[in-house]
Amino acid sequence: MDQSYIIPFVKSVQNVFETMLQLPVQIGQPELKHPGDSGHDVSAIIGMSGDVEGSVVLSFPTATATRVVAIFTGTELEAEDEDFADAVGELVNMVSGGAKAQFSGKDVTISCPSVVVGQSHQVYGRKDVVAISIPCESDCGAFNVEVSIRQNADAPATAK
Repeated sequence: MDQSYIIPFVKSVQNVFETMLQLPVQIGQPELKHPGDSGHDVSAIIGMSGDVEGSVVLSFPTATATRVVAIFTGTELEAEDEDFADAVGELVNMVSGGAKAQFSGKDVTISCPSVVVGQSHQVYGRKDVVAISIPCESDCGAFNVEVSIRQNADAPATAK
């Protein structure tokens, strides 16, 4: 995967969390995600299509997700609450939208987010696209941004 596809997500997650939650995020070393790597309990997934295609996953342990959602919404919500899933979905939407805006010269569309809540679940993307896990740390706890995108083979060669 082109490194230039990772940097927008690093910048965007820091911007969204610092701006919307007043929650600074420290970024760890991005690494290749391997099938079967331990999963988290709450994952928000969003698809990308157009000149760039693939998916983005914002994944949390339950305790971290509930703290982040409480700050984001101003309300304590349980993981089983529909509004909890909506809030986590909106976070991945903002992170992906912020990253998408940094793909200058590319026509990229993001899908509506989906949220999965369940202990230690796995999220599998396309087998033909490498997944990079970006570890993040905040005062609410650790979480990951998983980026699995590539340039669409039909995208114009002049797009940058």
